[in-house]
Amino acid sequence: MKLTCPAPAKLNLFLHVIGRRSDGYHELQTLFRFIDLCDTLHFTLRDDGMVHRVNDIEGVPEDQDLCVRAAMLLQAETGCRLGADIEVEKRIPMGGGLGGGSSDAATTLIALNRLWSLGLTRSRLMQIGLRLGADVPVFVFGENAFAEGVGEKLQAYGLPFAWYVVLFPPVHVPTAQIFSHPELTRDSDSIIMRALSTQPLRNDLQAVVCSLYPEVADHVAELGRHGRAMMTGSGACVFAEFESEEKAHAVLQQLPQSMKGVAVQGLSKHPLHDWVPD
Repeated sequence: MKLTCPAPAKLNLFLHVIGRRSDGYHELQTLFRFIDLCDTLHFTLRDDGMVHRVNDIEGVPEDQDLCVRAAMLLQAETGCRLGADIEVEKRIPMGGGLGGGSSDAATTLIALNRLWSLGLTRSRLMQIGLRLGADVPVFVFGENAFAEGVGEKLQAYGLPFAWYVVLFPPVHVPTAQIFSHPELTRDSDSIIMRALSTQPLRNDLQAVVCSLYPEVADHVAELGRHGRAMMTGSGACVFAEFESEEKAHAVLQQLPQSMKGVAVQGLSKHPLHDWVPD
């Protein structure tokens, strides 16, 4: 038996750092939006309990791959004796703030929950996902969401139809470097979800990233000539929202050829949302 499943990227439509906890993690507020830029994962059932990633991914050893770790954690949590071969087709840039690794892990949990006939609920899969990373639960949650805490306290948030231009600066931004930087703003005012539409929203990590990586600053400035440009996550990718596919593609064509990116549509929910029992 084989399953082929999408793993969509996300944008942070804003990201505020409102404090730092005693354990060193940061208290955040953010708004997650799924987009139709996706990795594709293929899962083939094994009956010997082994989990293998069958293709190479540059810079990601198999034992460090979040898909493999997700599968093995799911086995450990359920006592499942089945296994899987996993093939990962990457389209989401790594280290860009688009959540590709977290999304791949979430898709693995969702797909193997079905392939192995485990029947775990959404909340249980989200609990398991949080052990793999703070962004994994929102992909299992499956809806665009207002998030708090380290990103795991989620409330569904309806978003209108929109298109986005997403640019891929040619740098890899280490998340830990940005969150530990002494100049990072860590005291933004907390906001309530119903006030989002009236608040000035920004990414508190953007100033630090732009100071360390001029390429990101250049992409923000260039895309900012056509719309409200913002970095997503801890970088490096930069996006701006547009009202139509035609406008997004037109803007993409006007950017310097040295700047790589895509025009993508915002999703109303995760493509595998209905695979997960509530």
